[in-house]
Amino acid sequence: MSKCFLCQFNSGLPLQTPTAIALGNFDGVHRGHQQVIRTLVAAAPPDCYRSVITFSPHPQAFFTGEARLLLTPEAEKRALLSQYGIEQVIVLPFTHALAQLSPLEFVEQILVQQLQAKVLSVGFNFGFGRGRSGTAEDLRTLCAAFGIPVHIVPPYCRGSDRVSSSAVRAALAEGDVALARELLGRAYSLTGRVIQGEQLGRQLGFPTANLALPPDKLLPRYGVYACRVTGAAFANEQLGVVNIGMRPTVTGRQVTTEVHLLNWQGNLYNQEITLHLEAFIRPEVRFPSLAALQAQIAADCQVAANLLERVVSYA
Repeated sequence: MSKCFLCQFNSGLPLQTPTAIALGNFDGVHRGHQQVIRTLVAAAPPDCYRSVITFSPHPQAFFTGEARLLLTPEAEKRALLSQYGIEQVIVLPFTHALAQLSPLEFVEQILVQQLQAKVLSVGFNFGFGRGRSGTAEDLRTLCAAFGIPVHIVPPYCRGSDRVSSSAVRAALAEGDVALARELLGRAYSLTGRVIQGEQLGRQLGFPTANLALPPDKLLPRYGVYACRVTGAAFANEQLGVVNIGMRPTVTGRQVTTEVHLLNWQGNLYNQEITLHLEAFIRPEVRFPSLAALQAQIAADCQVAANLLERVVSYA
């Protein structure tokens, strides 16, 4: 009898079958991933649940033993996939048992027996089975024996460069959120709950909201960014300046993400808000005094206002 790898998937939600499935890690849900999903949604029979199979932990983290920061932690990924028409996300626990399945066993035990898959969509470079020995073409051949069509989606390119999660990560490491936006098809965002901070910003005349982010969320290059801010606390989208980093001027001891809203005042404690990073203003710098820091924050706010004026209007 085959082992059930799906017993604890999807945060305990019941499995809906039959399925139309897009397979992959989908970290970032970038333009290439979106193409795989659109292909799946278009091909899905009306009686199938449009589904994504992904893995936790990320296979690379499993094999290296090193924690991997994510462009889209699970909750964020689920929300994005839902926007693109996915009805359920099946998170397979990536274990030794799963890693040892042959390509044929993966198809038979998981896709056919447990998920009742009727159609699949994968990227051109999809690999599966023990040692990633199965290719996208192997998946098509194996699934054909069960009458399951497999759509293999070619690479999505920006000019001559392939759009990939690695390319998004590289852009963010440089603070190039404009390039990240092109690759993702949306601004890179940070979603968290506002928590109590040291209130230094308030003392300087620029009160900030301190965000508690998912611990596995990948942060961009430390520095100051212009951002749009959304959340249930706001009737309209707001504009802000966010500092990400160690706050060297005040001898910060841990990484913080703090946003100052340019045109809004109020209590945001315990509210969940999302920062949509629109432009990099400057890298993190240690200033000689709090007065110098205060003057720079004022300048940053003006730069952000000018940059954001081209993106959205003040509420």
